[in-house]
Amino acid sequence: MIKIDMESVEFKQELQNTKEFADKICASQGFVYNPIEDVNEGVLMGLARNKIIYNKRYCPCFMVIGETKEERKAADNRICPCKPALEVEIPNDGKCHCGIFCTPEYARANAIEEEAETVAHTHSRGLSKQECEALLKHEQLDTDEIIALLEARELGMIDFNLVDVREWMEWNNERIKGTDYLIPTTSFYNQLDKIEDQKEKPTILYCFTGSRSAYCQQVLKDMGWKQVSNYTHGIITFNGEKESGGE
Repeated sequence: MIKIDMESVEFKQELQNTKEFADKICASQGFVYNPIEDVNEGVLMGLARNKIIYNKRYCPCFMVIGETKEERKAADNRICPCKPALEVEIPNDGKCHCGIFCTPEYARANAIEEEAETVAHTHSRGLSKQECEALLKHEQLDTDEIIALLEARELGMIDFNLVDVREWMEWNNERIKGTDYLIPTTSFYNQLDKIEDQKEKPTILYCFTGSRSAYCQQVLKDMGWKQVSNYTHGIITFNGEKESGGE
């Protein structure tokens, strides 16, 4: 294992060189940096490290294969900015695999998502409609995000279905206030007619710990539901309003 001293003059100078290198890539290709600074910092440090060790800025998100220069060339290791990023990842996903180089559109959308998560977790203010829409695109949601989205729905800012996929006795004993449907996992296919005509409407699923709802999430996605989110840790971690009883 080769250890690089991050406080050394050599590393600091190469890190500065790498930052200038990345700036030029953004300018020439029309890219922007990831709005999450930690992502950029980590990638730049990895590129600088590889430049010191291998004299090439190999992508730090992949293994560098080969002991010699010839072997590494034959292995076709990714060198920043790599061909897969330029030709496939950025055009299709809006960002490279490492996440440092993004399209302006991806960066703007991601910045909104980051702000939405910050607001939801700090409760510093209510979510905006745009932030709500960004959160609903997440495949996994936590407690703070569920509570924030329910509050926003109460205000008429956004609409979605909240679906409990536990069994009736669990739902009757305790459920999240605002639950729209009970569709138990054990009879999931048979009861999907309740929301069959709402495939375009964002849907959030939850169960006790997040495992059953994750399974049902994949079922809905496979069946054509447009936006399906899973409450990752389930009602067991929910500290918002609950209710019980019913038919």
